[in-house]
Formats: sequence, structure tokens, C-alpha cells
Amino acid sequence: MNDPISDMLTRIRNANSALLPLVNVPHSKLKESIAGILKREGYIQDFSVEGQLPKTLKLRLKYQGKKSVIEGLRRISTPGLRRYVGSTDIPRVRGGLGVAVVSTSEGLMTGNQARKKNLGGELLCYVW
Repeated sequence: MNDPISDMLTRIRNANSALLPLVNVPHSKLKESIAGILKREGYIQDFSVEGQLPKTLKLRLKYQGKKSVIEGLRRISTPGLRRYVGSTDIPRVRGGLGVAVVSTSEGLMTGNQARKKNLGGELLCYVW
């Protein structure tokens, strides 16, 4: 697998379209941080790390009736083309209705948090 973050986003996107309550993703610290941001921003209900050596990240998705809370996910920075932004250049996703996930020197955070702390970094993905 060349791009594990893109794989995680695609698994979430596929589970949302199939209205599945749970998604299993291979674990990494970066994916766990992204799941933490998604939970804090209200896009997923909960997540947990399970298993011993081949750990898995189990995400519990959130729905409003028959519609998913997550309308879209988009990978921005890819292994073939990294996208870096300064603190003043962090875009607002869907006019402030979405979240940009930024990898900064102080860890993963949303675009708003990075803007407030005056930090730039790698623009990983958009969630709306």
C-alpha cells in the first residue's frame, strides 16, 4: 500500500455509501490522530484500537437517519505530490463548514487550530 491515509479515507467513504456502522482500518499513529480529529469535530461517533501486533483501528460511523454525517472526504497531499501551506494560506473548507486536517510541527490539528497557533504544515485532507 503506497498511501495509507488515502486507503483509510476510501474505506470510510465506501462504508458511508453502504450505510455500515463500523469500519476496520489497519492501525498507525497518524491514522489514530486523524480519527481523533474526526471524533472531536463530530464526524464519527467513536474509535478504538484493537488487537495485539497487527492492530486495527475500529471506527464507529455517525448517521442522521439514512444520511451520513460525512458528506465528503478528499485527500490533498499525496506521496507523489506533497502540499505544504503556511499559516495564512490554510484554506477554509466549504466556507467554514468543513475541516482541513494539517500535519504541523506540533502534531495533527484542524486548519482553524493551526491558524490560531500560527502554524503551517502539510495539508493532508479535507472532510465536510
